[in-house]
Amino acid sequence: MKTMFARRIPTVALLLTAALLLSWFAFTRPTSAASTYEVGPGKPYQNINDVPWESLQAGDTVLIYYRSTPYKEKFVITAQGTAQAPITIRGVPGPNGELPVIDGNGATTRRALDFWAENRGVIKVGGSSVPADVTPTHIIIENLEIRSARPGYTFTDDSGNVQSYAESASAIYIEKGENITVRNCIMHDCGNGFFVASSNSLASRNILVEGNYIYNNGIEGSIYQHNVYTAAIGITFQYNRLGPLRPGCNGNNLKDRSAGTVIRYNWIEGGNRQLDLVDGEDSSLIRNHPSYHTAYVYGNVLIETAGAGNNQITHFGGDSGNSKNYRNGPLYFYNNTIVSYRTDRTCLFRLSSNNQSCDARNNIFYKTVASSQISLMDEYGTLNLSHNWINTGYVNSFGNLKGTINDDGTQIVGTAPGFVNLSQQNFRLASGSPCINAGGSLNPAVLPTHNVVYEYVKHQSGQARPVHGALDIGAFEY
Repeated sequence: MKTMFARRIPTVALLLTAALLLSWFAFTRPTSAASTYEVGPGKPYQNINDVPWESLQAGDTVLIYYRSTPYKEKFVITAQGTAQAPITIRGVPGPNGELPVIDGNGATTRRALDFWAENRGVIKVGGSSVPADVTPTHIIIENLEIRSARPGYTFTDDSGNVQSYAESASAIYIEKGENITVRNCIMHDCGNGFFVASSNSLASRNILVEGNYIYNNGIEGSIYQHNVYTAAIGITFQYNRLGPLRPGCNGNNLKDRSAGTVIRYNWIEGGNRQLDLVDGEDSSLIRNHPSYHTAYVYGNVLIETAGAGNNQITHFGGDSGNSKNYRNGPLYFYNNTIVSYRTDRTCLFRLSSNNQSCDARNNIFYKTVASSQISLMDEYGTLNLSHNWINTGYVNSFGNLKGTINDDGTQIVGTAPGFVNLSQQNFRLASGSPCINAGGSLNPAVLPTHNVVYEYVKHQSGQARPVHGALDIGAFEY
C-alpha cells in the first residue's frame, strides 16, 4: 500500500476567505488609486446598480454581500486592471456559505451605462460605449451565483426598455478580455452557462476558469447552446464541476474553440459530449497562434450518463466543415477516469479526420454495463495508446475504421478497475486495484508544465497528488 502524504489544497471557499482578507487590507487602505464598493443590506450601496461601473479603475473592488433575496440586476465591466492591481467583483457569502445570487430574470440595468448585446448575458465583460470601449484586463469575478438568462426571461436595458434574452445568453458573457479569472461561481438556468468570444480582429486571452459549478444550461431541442462555450488564446479549466444540461437540451458540456486549451482536474458529467474541442471558426488570430493545434486534457473525471444523446465522450478537430482550419493535435489525454453508465454503445474518441492525433496514456475507460460495448475510436485519426485500463470486449471502432490505432501492448484489460465505491461515484482506487502502480511515463512533450501534480476533490476543490512509485492509472492516486 502506498503511503498517502499529499498536502491537501484548501477548499476554494477557504482560499477565497483568505483572499478576501488580503484584499480587504489591500484595497480599503486610504489611497487615491483604489476604491472599495460595498453592496448589500446596511452597506453604502444597497443595490448593484448603485455602483459606478462606468468609473472602475485598476485596484478597485466591488463586494456584493449575501442577502436572502436575489439581486435582480445586470451590468457590464469595461475597465482595465493590472497584474498588481486587478479589478475584483467578489461575492461575500452568507453565514452558511450561501453565495449572493444575481438573477437575470426581471433584472434592471444601470441607466448610466451604455452597452450593446445586453441580451447576451447577466454579467458582460467588454463591449460598451459607457464606459468607453477598451479591452478589459485583469478582471476577477468570484463567489457569485448567476442565473436565469434565456428566452422566456426578460430584463430592463440601459435605456429603460424591456427586452428578452437571446438563446445564446450566458450567466457570464466575455465579449473580449485578457487575464480574466472566473472563480467559485455557480452558473445555471441560462442558454450558455459561461461564454468567451473572439474575432478575427481581437482574441480574448489568458482566461482562467476554476472552482465553478456550471450546470442546467441549454435550450430545449438545440445543439448550439452549452454549459461552457469558449474561444480564446490561452484558456485553463481546473477544479470545476460541470453537471448535466437542462432536460431536453442537446448541447455539449464543454465546447471549446481555443488555442492553448488546458482542461485539468475537473468533474464533467453529462452533455451531448463531455468535451467538444473543435476549430476556432470565428478567429484567424486563434487559428494562427502557435499553440492552436495542441490541447491538454488530464486528471479529469468524465461521466457519460445513461440515455445521454451522443455516445462519444471526446470530439477533437473541427466541426465547421472547413478541414484546413481544424486543430490537428496532438491532443494529450492522460490520467483521466472515464465512466459510462450507458446501456448501449460508448465511443471514447471522435477525431474529425486522419489529420488529427491523440496521445492517450494512463486513463481508465470503464463501462458499467458489461453486456454493452465500448469502442476506442469513431472512424478517423491516429490514436496512440499506452498503459490504459479498459473493459474486456472493447472494439477499435463500431464502424469502418479508416484511421490508425497504435497500441504499445501495455493496456490492461479487465472487468472492473477497482473503485472504492461505484454506486457513490467514489472513483478513487481501492486496495488491490489493477490500476495501482500500473501507469507509464508521460509524454515528454507535456513536461514539466503539464505534469500530473494535483487531483480533483469532490466538489470544486483539489489536493496535491501523492508521488510514490509509478503513476497510478486514472485521475486519482491510491
